[in-house]
Amino acid sequence: MKNARTVLGDVPPESLGRTYAHEHLVIDAPLVEDRFAEIVLNDIDAAVAELALCAAAGVTTVVDALPCATGRHPERLADISRRSGVHVIATTGLHTQRWYPGFSWTSDLDPSTLAWLFIADIEEGIDRFDYGAPIIDRSEHRAGLIKVGTLQPQLDDRDRRVFAAAAETHLKTGAPILTHCEGGHGGLEQVAALTELGVDTGRIVLSHTDKANDLGYHAELAASGAYLEYDQTLRHPLDMNNPTVELIGAMLERGLAERLMLGTDGARPSMWTSLGGSPGLAALAVEVLPLLERRGADDAAIERMLAGNPAAFFPFVEPAA
Repeated sequence: MKNARTVLGDVPPESLGRTYAHEHLVIDAPLVEDRFAEIVLNDIDAAVAELALCAAAGVTTVVDALPCATGRHPERLADISRRSGVHVIATTGLHTQRWYPGFSWTSDLDPSTLAWLFIADIEEGIDRFDYGAPIIDRSEHRAGLIKVGTLQPQLDDRDRRVFAAAAETHLKTGAPILTHCEGGHGGLEQVAALTELGVDTGRIVLSHTDKANDLGYHAELAASGAYLEYDQTLRHPLDMNNPTVELIGAMLERGLAERLMLGTDGARPSMWTSLGGSPGLAALAVEVLPLLERRGADDAAIERMLAGNPAAFFPFVEPAA
């Protein structure tokens, strides 16, 4: 096992500590402002303040899960990390097609050309123009994660090209892969597609799966060997009826703590305390963990989900190609 890659450099696995495995600290692009104004995040001081609250609650690392050409700003992420003292892992790859109107290259380029862009983000530095300018200007801040996603369980042609690019990038760099599961669904199909391309299931984490409230589905996902990332707790009342708290409890009763990671997917100002929202990203550590303890989670299970599993997953592995 190698080190994990943060925007400020590589760090050993044990230094990651308690990790929020799917977050958004900066989302700032004209398309987002025009079509998804409710998720614009462009206040660096607020991001530093929000992470300071998380750090005070014991959080050491956050994963910024924004991939290519969606409003990434590597230099801002680095500034947020320096000022907050929290490790930030940045992301390459591509989101689902709905985020790229007018960006035909995200659908039309062949997998190897896409992989060339992703690999450069990881090995050289994230383009400070986020592939939205006629030139590429590499920053000194490198990506430590590859992201792909699907809108439907079955992959279409565009999905398959992007997944092939992600697999090639993983095999050549050893970087882990995070996926977006729309509505929580499609995880099994995503795992099948990536494993057919040579990716080990233990190098895949499936995001937003707790949107699908089907315990049998979750057990099947865990049995695949992939990790499941649950990030919907803060979208529901923070009480014992919270559906993600109940799901986590049921998965822990099945002995599946080793397959779970947690995050908030706090991709909107209305969730940030520092921007006048609620309940704040720190609520995962401050309010949700006590609920999990009441639901039966012991210290070992909580530490496994927040620290042990991220320490096993986010460090790079030896490239296979």
